[in-house]
Amino acid sequence: MGDDKPMTNKNEPIKRINDMEDEVDQGSKHEFEELYQESLRQPQVGEIVKGVVVQIDPDYVLVNIGYKSEGCILLGEFMDEQGQLTVKVGDEVKVYFEKKENIKGYVVLSRKKAEKEVVWDKIAQIEEEGGLIEGKIIANVKGGLTVDIGVQAFLPASQVDVRPVGNLDRLIGQTFQFKIVKVNRKRGNVVLSRRVFLEEERDRKKSETLSNLSEGQTLEGIVKNITDYGAFIDLGGIDGLLHIADMSWGKLNHPTEVIKIADLINVKVLKYDKEKGKISLGLKQTKPDPWLEVDPRYSIGDRVHGKVVSLTDYGAFVSLEEGVEGLVHVSEMSWTKRVRHPSDLIKVGDEVEAQILAIDIASRRISLGLKQVQVNPWTIIEEKYPVGTKIEGQIKNVTDFGIFIGVEEGIDGLVHVSDMSWTRRIKHPAEIYSKGQTVHAVVLNIDPANERLSLGIKQLNPDPWSEIPARYKVGTKVKGKVTSVTDFGIFVEIEDGIEGLVHVSELSQEKVASPKGFAAVGDEIEAVVLNVDTNEKKIALSIKAVNLSNEKAEFAAFMSSQGSATSNLGELLKEEYKKNEES
Repeated sequence: MGDDKPMTNKNEPIKRINDMEDEVDQGSKHEFEELYQESLRQPQVGEIVKGVVVQIDPDYVLVNIGYKSEGCILLGEFMDEQGQLTVKVGDEVKVYFEKKENIKGYVVLSRKKAEKEVVWDKIAQIEEEGGLIEGKIIANVKGGLTVDIGVQAFLPASQVDVRPVGNLDRLIGQTFQFKIVKVNRKRGNVVLSRRVFLEEERDRKKSETLSNLSEGQTLEGIVKNITDYGAFIDLGGIDGLLHIADMSWGKLNHPTEVIKIADLINVKVLKYDKEKGKISLGLKQTKPDPWLEVDPRYSIGDRVHGKVVSLTDYGAFVSLEEGVEGLVHVSEMSWTKRVRHPSDLIKVGDEVEAQILAIDIASRRISLGLKQVQVNPWTIIEEKYPVGTKIEGQIKNVTDFGIFIGVEEGIDGLVHVSDMSWTRRIKHPAEIYSKGQTVHAVVLNIDPANERLSLGIKQLNPDPWSEIPARYKVGTKVKGKVTSVTDFGIFVEIEDGIEGLVHVSELSQEKVASPKGFAAVGDEIEAVVLNVDTNEKKIALSIKAVNLSNEKAEFAAFMSSQGSATSNLGELLKEEYKKNEES
């Protein structure tokens, strides 16, 4: 530091006063005396005094406070957070008179202590007046937060907000207004409350809001809390409930689709219960009802684009515009696919094109169809697969009454069990067919109106029964194996897939009690053809006619030798079959 120090001239105030006394009357003499006494008064240790920066050295700043010697302050007390010097020579500063001359002859001063003393005076004044002080939250400590208000103060966690705050760390670095709850200057303790301030502010705003509140009024509010059923809106000291049903003219799954916490929104007062203090709010009511414009804007048959907003078991809701949705029923999603659930074809968020099928303004319903914007394959299937067309496809399903064959995407044809074989008696299609098997078939009939396609497998080959009458004339002797024995007769396979029935009455010339004792499955027997019915695909056989045939043959041979003729065997058997039918 420099050795030169500016000294105060003690005779200068006296000379100045004497000069002034010559220029004024005796009435102002008292004022001059006070000025004189003040000029003689020296700064005292422990006071905050004003001084002027007279010199700045690398380590110290020299300040003249009107004392017999200058004071020195560490340079660091004049540095800001960025390390920049905040004063220059000639600046007036407030300093704390900490100690008289040190060993170098300088007065010991402190700028920081002066600033703190000023802050403490301010704190005391604010506490006394019940005012607010601004502070910055700087740290999270046990039980609360540390706040910088010029000095470090304590903010208990219970006094941070009117509602419990979960994560206090998120408040660090933020500046708020606080109420001073308690001050102990000697110990350097200050306790603050933000909650008291917020409650007072809330009560003030609440009183102001309620004095002007009325139903139908549109207010600005802040989204305070969100639940599954709605949101609470702070209207200014008082909360109102905004139900999810009053948030949008359209359908919402959750309030967060349109609002989020801390949003500033305009709402309409729908209902105000003064006695209970309950306020019902509406967000959608601040906008025109879009359904009032549906009639002129949409017509049946129009093709529209929209976004899938939700799925149900019975269909999908498509948003055409804000507040206007249409339903696509599962039955209107595909011409060919059997849609069990809408998610089989579409998902939420998909953009789709649909056709308007019906409009019900009163019920706020629009019916849409997805399949109607596609070509119905059933309208062109007759052109693609005329009757008689042979197709190849995979068996999609096997049922008791037939099999379904995939003809093309979404179109299956049915082969009825009766159209599987000309000759074989099939009890269940699973006997010869399985799901996934590839088969050939022929188109028998197409019913586009009922979306039905009939196929046949046996029709791929000629009907063997058309040749049966010529091959098995009445009276013809045949041999075959017993395939089944019933109470009314025996079934005999006379060739592959061709069976005949020997009725119980045709087993023997003698009365047979039961066919089951006459023959067994697998036995080979000989019989005579009694009748062939191509319509019913039945052949009547007779075992007893075999013996009759032998007897008639012997009789015919005898009569021939005698020169006499009789009816042939066929005619006799026809008469016999006729008698059996009549009996």
